[in-house]
Amino acid sequence: MEIYNQIVDELYEKSKSMVNGTQFWIGLAGAPGSGKSTLANLLKIRLKQLLVVIPLDGYHYYRSELDQMKNSSQAYIYRGAPFTFNSQKFFDDLTTARKSRSGIFPSFDHGIKDPIEKAIHLSTDHKIILVEGNYLLLNSDPWCSIRKLFDETWLLDIPIEVSNARVAKRHVATGLTEYQALKRVRQNDDINAKLIAKESFDNADKIIKYCA
Repeated sequence: MEIYNQIVDELYEKSKSMVNGTQFWIGLAGAPGSGKSTLANLLKIRLKQLLVVIPLDGYHYYRSELDQMKNSSQAYIYRGAPFTFNSQKFFDDLTTARKSRSGIFPSFDHGIKDPIEKAIHLSTDHKIILVEGNYLLLNSDPWCSIRKLFDETWLLDIPIEVSNARVAKRHVATGLTEYQALKRVRQNDDINAKLIAKESFDNADKIIKYCA
């Protein structure tokens, strides 16, 4: 928690030196279960109206869109993998918002398992924009283009076995049995976490290490 408090203090000091209308964009990446949402929520609580959080999760393809995919059953199994996000729309929306310094973005409802449109409002009053998502630092398109939109990139560095355990608990909490949760982690989340670890470190300006 000490490192989180340090980050809050640094961002607050930075905001005081920013002239009106300027914004500082951060891309926060990390494996599923690495603590992105936890850090984002803490920063929001502490920095209040100075900061807005834009989650990649809002760009999950809707279940109705997954149903239309050629291999829809596989799309559900691997939901959360890079191809199950509308990454091009994510890039387009962020690009427009960087230019206008404003925009409207979706969030994600884990209860209904679909995005919620027009849930997040970015205005010129926000000085710190935190965009958080698993794949922001990957090398493939359009992720590598998305990365260039940020003033600074952060990566949460956490042992994969720890993040996998967290994700398994999350799956159980949403209705899977322990067996089903561990199977889903093995088939999907663990693979995604290893991809993130393989490609993201070299693209991060700041590495935030896990503390037990």
